[in-house]
Amino acid sequence: MTRLSTAKPRLGSMPSRLGRTADRMARGMRRSEGPINTARWQRLRLKILKRDGWICQITGARLVGGKNAPNSAVVDHIRPHRGDLDLFWDESNLRAVSKAWHDTHKQSLERRGLA
Repeated sequence: MTRLSTAKPRLGSMPSRLGRTADRMARGMRRSEGPINTARWQRLRLKILKRDGWICQITGARLVGGKNAPNSAVVDHIRPHRGDLDLFWDESNLRAVSKAWHDTHKQSLERRGLA
């Protein structure tokens, strides 16, 4: 009977190319465990929407749509927080916008490094 031995790995580990997502996964955290899925965020979100009168601060559209409707309400970080929790919770850095504007124009600005 021949016995096979387990070979030791010859390659070291490489740093993650996925950034924070991989770090979160390595710590066993899901994306859903971030600050945006907390009761605190839901209270702050509602406060900002009321403050802004349920009106998109960019287009002037009334934010009355359902969850995935173009005129549904999104609370946008004016300056991307990029993990900075002080900036994330800063009310002066938040505004009510429409989902349509947020998912097109805002995302385009962020991809180009302009937001």
